[in-house]
Amino acid sequence: MEYGTPDGPVAHHAVAGRIPLAVVVIDGAGLVSHWSTGARKLFKYAKEDAVGSPAGDLLPVAGAIPEGHANYGEYDGLGPDLETSLYGRISYPAAGRARLSVPGGEDHRVDVLWWAYPLVGPGPERLLVLAADADRLADDDDLEPGQVERIAPGFALHTDFPGADELADRLPEILPSMSVGESSRIVAQILELGYPVLEFSKHDRVPVTPDWGVPRRAERTARRLRAQQAAAEGAAPEPGAQEEAEDLEYAAVREHLEFLNEVSGRIGSSLDLSRTIVEVSRAVVPRFTDVAGTYLREQVVAGEGFPEGPPDETTMWHRVAVEHTDEPGRWDDVVPVGESMPFPAHTPFFQCMTSGDPVLVPRISEEMGNAIASQFEKRDIRPLINHRSMLVVPLKARNVVLGFMILLRHRERPVFNDMDRVTGAELAARAGLVLDNARMYTYQESVADTLQDSMLPHIEPRMTGCDIATRYLPGTLLGRVGGDWFDSVKLPGSRTALVVGDVMGHGLNSAAMMGQLRTAVQTMAALDLPPAQLLRNLDDLAQRLGEHYLATCLYAVYDPIASELHLANAGHIPPVLVRADDGRSELLDLPTGAPIGVGGVPFEAVTVRVAPGDRLLMCTDGLVEVRGEDIGVGLATLTESAAHPAASMDAACDTIIRALNPRGGRKDDVALLMARLNGIADEDVATWRLALDPSEVSRARDLTRDRLRTWSRGALAETAELLVSELVTNAVRHSRGGRVELRLVRSGSTLICEVEDDDHTLPTLLDAGPDDEFGRGLRIVSVLAKEWGTSRTASGKTVWFELGPPRE
Repeated sequence: MEYGTPDGPVAHHAVAGRIPLAVVVIDGAGLVSHWSTGARKLFKYAKEDAVGSPAGDLLPVAGAIPEGHANYGEYDGLGPDLETSLYGRISYPAAGRARLSVPGGEDHRVDVLWWAYPLVGPGPERLLVLAADADRLADDDDLEPGQVERIAPGFALHTDFPGADELADRLPEILPSMSVGESSRIVAQILELGYPVLEFSKHDRVPVTPDWGVPRRAERTARRLRAQQAAAEGAAPEPGAQEEAEDLEYAAVREHLEFLNEVSGRIGSSLDLSRTIVEVSRAVVPRFTDVAGTYLREQVVAGEGFPEGPPDETTMWHRVAVEHTDEPGRWDDVVPVGESMPFPAHTPFFQCMTSGDPVLVPRISEEMGNAIASQFEKRDIRPLINHRSMLVVPLKARNVVLGFMILLRHRERPVFNDMDRVTGAELAARAGLVLDNARMYTYQESVADTLQDSMLPHIEPRMTGCDIATRYLPGTLLGRVGGDWFDSVKLPGSRTALVVGDVMGHGLNSAAMMGQLRTAVQTMAALDLPPAQLLRNLDDLAQRLGEHYLATCLYAVYDPIASELHLANAGHIPPVLVRADDGRSELLDLPTGAPIGVGGVPFEAVTVRVAPGDRLLMCTDGLVEVRGEDIGVGLATLTESAAHPAASMDAACDTIIRALNPRGGRKDDVALLMARLNGIADEDVATWRLALDPSEVSRARDLTRDRLRTWSRGALAETAELLVSELVTNAVRHSRGGRVELRLVRSGSTLICEVEDDDHTLPTLLDAGPDDEFGRGLRIVSVLAKEWGTSRTASGKTVWFELGPPRE
């Protein structure tokens, strides 16, 4: 076969030679955009240090030739040096030989053979550099001493020699991670500009194909078979055949182990299921495959459990990710993410998910493509899959199949083989464990969120005489469930109880303890216990529970008619009061008290006068406490931010959260309750003393009707008169000779009625029969009133009801 050489055509029957190649791609700005594993080994720069750096800094040719080799650049006689090519000063391919300094000291130099191809096209790539170690080539055992006159790289414009087709097929494997169209464009330019060759002498030229390790499996297998056959026949094996086969085997295994280690390092950085799926998909595309579609059981995506045993034809699989190197949008319409579908038994996907083993299809035939496409109604998937190599790998953990990945390679790439099957299985096993961890965490997080939401109350934004806004922020993901809570309880006398508490610790046990304490506070608040007595009883309860948990609690009762706050504190951070008249904010000076659960410690209540428009802020220490910082800094920031004017209560809460959260270090839950103390004006309250005379019932009805007309609430008069009549009748009948008091309170569109007497016996709701003389009064109240209740007082009891606006 003839090849063009500087000295004219020479007949020579050459064979393609393989040498390890370094591949470097340089963009229009002269920066490295791709740095292969071979480049790292040859030039001793890590990929992360090379990519984005000026190419001339990594391949310093100028001035790198040592003394005594001044004519080294002229030795090959093949055109300009590498530096000229790096900076785009030539527009034609160039090749040469140079000695470069590499990291490791003054004496660390490498004899490099290089080929530079200027690239054109729409992409950013502007130069492709292939390089090889000349010293390694010169040490080839096949070359006898003195046989080689010189070793120099060159180009052959004729590709009619062995290996030409192989290079065209194999170059995409060593090109950077880009789409098939881009890599094909670069390959076409390389072959058009000239096939890379090596001149071993003035007349011998050998075409170069890349040594890519794993793809030499066919050659390795052939050598091994020949060696086995020779051994069986008693003949001597080929010289060096066994050693080369072992070297190639080692290189192939090392390449796959490097890939698996790299993938393992890239996945599992998050316990978020969606992010984990994206990590797994991007780890295999494009290095291992060109398309990766991930399917998970619907129950896995929903964070639910699923039946035991293998999946069947009714199992629904949710497509959670599709990663590919094709042009954008090509897969989106045909196989959109988010779609769920079953797979019939005749598909390789069903075989994979039922057996739990990878399924390898070297090439998807027309028949198989038609069978797969039948699952996609009105969408033709065949152009995307036919004639491509496919590997289906299960995603499983603890012998349970959670899903599977469909891996496809373009026609231009080598088909999946047995080693790829092993690699895919190992990859899927690692990814399956990561996904299962994310799935279990997602499930536990869902349980925790449900538990937390069920324990946190849904507080009405408007209570009698006050408006309320709340915020709850969970701590870090490891402490998702905590013991922080807030609450509000409607009390007799138009009062409202406001509570914020914090069980120390995190987790389900703390949350369960919080639920018990919150229920106890609600129950005791409904009994209208004074704040200090309520905390005393709560501490006794904690002692009886015996859970060895401590909790802090701040309990306040707001009386909008008397314009007073009654507060008691059990080891909690103090509340902030913002005055409406001058905007001044202050931490209320309360007796701190011991936390709930300490036992045997007295609690003390204080009374604070407030004015309409004042704001009370109660929160847990997670908002103000940062590890390593004095809590006084957080309390000062809280006090300052609480005083900032805001358009609404919600906006005021958000302002406080923003002021304290950016300080960083927050690991605890946060419960925040803000109440605007609007008060109730004197003209909105009417109180009458009634005598112990049945005739007072009629008077109570008249007083109620007249007052509602004055308040422009005449639409409520009929219902209010009936219910007042029932309550006053019971009070007059059961009073022990003391007083009976009727009070009406107007709060917005709501009417509150309270009847108080000196009898300590609380009335109960009875199921009165048609012939019963008593028991109907409270039944009528419960049916007609929006809310109603009873509670003991120091001198007797109070029965109250609330009416809302009449229904249209």
